[in-house]
Amino acid sequence: MDYQEAFLQTPLGTAAIKGHARGLVSITVVDADAAAAPSATIPAALAVAAEQLQEYFAGERTTFQLRLDFRGTAFQQRVWQALLDIPFGKTCSYLELARKLGDVKAIRAVAAANGQNPFWIVVPCHRIVGSDGSLTGYAGGLWRKKWLLEHENPYKQQLLF
Repeated sequence: MDYQEAFLQTPLGTAAIKGHARGLVSITVVDADAAAAPSATIPAALAVAAEQLQEYFAGERTTFQLRLDFRGTAFQQRVWQALLDIPFGKTCSYLELARKLGDVKAIRAVAAANGQNPFWIVVPCHRIVGSDGSLTGYAGGLWRKKWLLEHENPYKQQLLF
């Protein structure tokens, strides 16, 4: 299967969108030293994803309607599907997610699957935090996780003076 790829500039770096006519296979963030220039034209199969990501960063979108071509083990796919149930502006702990999946002993496996999520932002692995609410583990860097959670926070801190 031939894949198409596009690069989109975001406030958090360059997003690499990869997919084909049946759906997306990945959306990743690329660090500045490895980033390609933003695509001058976006292939038709990726245009909706690029548009929805731009809307998300503009504060105009809280959910995504994209065809995702999940590739992973059955367990990973269960974890990624469960991540889709975490609402915009909310967080969940690794322990809570393991509990929702029916096995609190699987917390490490849940964390590992979370870290292998191929769909940056769209499958919101950034909404998973430590049991104490701390920002833990994020493949894109904790500074990006913090930014995303603040971006999704409905209660923005207002300047007092």
